[in-house]
Amino acid sequence: MMEIQRRDLSDPEALKALAHPLRQRLLTRLQRRGPATSAILAAEFGEDRGATSYHLRCLARFGFIEVDADRSAGRRKYWRAVPLDLRLPGRPADADANAEAEAAGVELGRRWREQGEHDLAAFLADERAFGEFGDAALSSIGGTTLTAAELAAFTEEYVALLNRWRRDPDEAPEGARHITVVFHAFPTP
Repeated sequence: MMEIQRRDLSDPEALKALAHPLRQRLLTRLQRRGPATSAILAAEFGEDRGATSYHLRCLARFGFIEVDADRSAGRRKYWRAVPLDLRLPGRPADADANAEAEAAGVELGRRWREQGEHDLAAFLADERAFGEFGDAALSSIGGTTLTAAELAAFTEEYVALLNRWRRDPDEAPEGARHITVVFHAFPTP
């Protein structure tokens, strides 16, 4: 089982670095499909290799990815995602406290929700094309009555469950594929 490190994002610079659209795509690609070089990623995304390399180094500077030393040789660097349980900043108690981090976190959260909605819409558009994975997939809506403390505990239990099932793409058995999991737990308006 892979070690998942919790990281509470509060540094505005790290949040802004992570919120960049190409960096989000690069990180998501490394998380879902495993290590790659800047040349491989540049070709996959139709981007300039130098720009791709710059954005990878930026993600590495903030600890979101790292060089895969086992695969790298000489100047040819393979990059891999660091297994992280990323947490966006909550609403600060003081309205003036770290407004920049809060704004960057809001934008990043919006991008994550959009990606989840995009992935769900693409799946629902043609569930049959996913074969046995489409049959095994589940969408559910439910509800319960909780206190704020219970909701926080419920969320932590969900994250722990997801992390127990998380694995590096290189360690996945044959026939496995990346599964998108979208979780929302919020007070009913």
